[in-house]
Amino acid sequence: MNFSTSHLSSRAGRRTRAAAIGVTVCLGATLAACGSSNGSASSSASGGGGKVGVSLILKTLTNPYFVSMEKDAKSQAAKDNVSLTVAAGTTDGDTQTQITAIDNAISRGDKGILITTNGDAVNAALGRAKQAGLFVIALDTAPNPASTADITYATDNEQAGKLIGQYAAAALDGKPAVIAMLDLFNNQVVSVDINRDHGFLEGLGIDPGSKTENGKEAKSGKYTGGKGGTYKVVCHQPTQGAIDGGRTAMENCLSANPDINVVYAINEPAGEGAYNALKAAGKQKQAAIYAIDGSCSGLKNVTSGEFAADAVQYPGKMAALGVTSIAKLARGGSKPGVTDGKSFYDTGTALVAAKSLDGVTVQSPSQAASACWGS
Repeated sequence: MNFSTSHLSSRAGRRTRAAAIGVTVCLGATLAACGSSNGSASSSASGGGGKVGVSLILKTLTNPYFVSMEKDAKSQAAKDNVSLTVAAGTTDGDTQTQITAIDNAISRGDKGILITTNGDAVNAALGRAKQAGLFVIALDTAPNPASTADITYATDNEQAGKLIGQYAAAALDGKPAVIAMLDLFNNQVVSVDINRDHGFLEGLGIDPGSKTENGKEAKSGKYTGGKGGTYKVVCHQPTQGAIDGGRTAMENCLSANPDINVVYAINEPAGEGAYNALKAAGKQKQAAIYAIDGSCSGLKNVTSGEFAADAVQYPGKMAALGVTSIAKLARGGSKPGVTDGKSFYDTGTALVAAKSLDGVTVQSPSQAASACWGS
């Protein structure tokens, strides 16, 4: 996820008449984006040497994370002779637009769908797509249940959380930790939210206390990461993965305890909002912010010191690999498989920090910049 909380897209078609109908439906549904990025509709879904129809269906196209997916998917589609149709929800949570895009992909005879789902409401439509013979790849976050998609291409979000947690433990150097946890939601369970939160605590050496819920760890005790020390978790606040949400969450946490020195942020926008609140309170040098995303702007925040560390992910890689996988499968290749020991295909993560610390492996912001996304 930058997830950030939003990511989205749609597909390409077979017959000229079917494509025309699909465009009409897309316009009627006011898709954020809908259209073939290359190739004619009459040959786009064919196997063999012809074009293969693929739909990229994103959460939105307002988030740079999903824009990077669109960009790299289009680039890869040109290389793989794929006719790519892109669609996106108008807002995060817009499942109806995604459902329409899925139905359009079925009507066009596309060979596969790449999707960052906006919610469980799309599951039935994805089921129809699979029954119609389309191969469904979830990007960034597995649907619920994961079997709704044929496979998921994603960051290991728990590992990303662990990386910044391990860095936080090393940076504390045995000092007491007063921790603010800035999560995604407090009224719904989303795997990326749970995995990142729990990974961060595990990296610090704190038992999350649950495999399925946030906020179940002991609120005080000893962390065992780094040199070890005492800790207090003073808040779990929802941010919706947004700057405004991060600022409000941080303000609430500071009201609960003004001595916070460790801030976990579900993503970079939440981290930016937290920094704004800390700066307004004159405490920006007191608290270290640990975020997850890896955007180009996020790396600049690491360089400036706004973030102490950032665990990076590669959304464009997810989309590009998805395009290639469906193209190969449509032309007689084998189905893609998951990473050994995992339930999904892991597209990788790395820790970026301006300062090297003993016991942790880091990339500098300049080293990570070659693979960052956004502007």
